[in-house]
Amino acid sequence: MFNDFWQTVQYGMNHVLDINAYDHVLFLIVLAVPYLFRDWKRVLLLVTMFTVGHTLSLILSVYGHVRVQASLIEFLIPITILIMAVYNVFTAGKQKNSQKIGILFVSTLFFGLIHGFGFGREFRMNLDSGDNKFIALLEFALGIEIAQIIIVFIVLFLGYIFQTIFRFSKRDWMMVVSSIVIGLVIPMLIDNWIL
Repeated sequence: MFNDFWQTVQYGMNHVLDINAYDHVLFLIVLAVPYLFRDWKRVLLLVTMFTVGHTLSLILSVYGHVRVQASLIEFLIPITILIMAVYNVFTAGKQKNSQKIGILFVSTLFFGLIHGFGFGREFRMNLDSGDNKFIALLEFALGIEIAQIIIVFIVLFLGYIFQTIFRFSKRDWMMVVSSIVIGLVIPMLIDNWIL
């Protein structure tokens, strides 16, 4: 039983950390890059909104309540990453703590819904007919969460190193990382263009 549990959790982790499918990692990078360790509550809220969104759409997708064309999801996922990266570029150097970030939370929830449909398709393809769907879904989602925590921690840690040891300003750190992500996501958009 534990072996099956851990196997499904690892599958969720590997789905996020897969070097060949790094779209989820890119989204988490641009979500976390504007923040420092001291902003952990805000980062936790943002990641939670993203989690709520993709868990909801994962459930809807796995149970067949909502079907979205795979090509549309493959196109929309890079769009969500691009929007967050461009948002970072335009807000770099501005004081986020003084801004109301309700729109950021709502958009993160919405982007989570889009990413969850991508998870749902992958999950359905690998679900055995004898598996308890709900338990397997929770185990898979747990794996996704563990991987997300790892990625966000790494982004915050690298931000700390670059801003303290290498003396990058917060603005420069956000600009450089977000620009790199934009450069990585544009080919994904071109490859998945649906228009």
